[in-house]
Amino acid sequence: MNNFASELGNQGMYKEAEQMYRLTLELMEKVLGRKHPDTLNSMNNLAVVIVNQGKYEEAEQICRHTLELKEKVLGREHPDTLSSMSKLAVVFRNQGKYEEAEQVRRQALELKENVLGREHPD
Repeated sequence: MNNFASELGNQGMYKEAEQMYRLTLELMEKVLGRKHPDTLNSMNNLAVVIVNQGKYEEAEQICRHTLELKEKVLGREHPDTLSSMSKLAVVFRNQGKYEEAEQVRRQALELKENVLGREHPD
């Protein structure tokens, strides 16, 4: 279902993708639980398609919540957590919140350097 929603989004069918992501997220929360990594990734996917529709405030709320949960479940330095930080920075940038975007990007960069090393391609 996530893959199908992704394909819808890739074709610019954002409303349909959003509906599919919301259904997927609802089912994942029931089956896997709210804090399962796959559920958290579905939350991120939903936020991305919401950003594509220009619903930045809602996307920011979802990204903040997802990041908070990923930090608790996976840890601050986990690659999925860092990915969520990057998504939040994109939302900030799209809202014109450039200082917040820069701050989040700097934090993500610092954490990646600590985890992967300064010379790692990522």
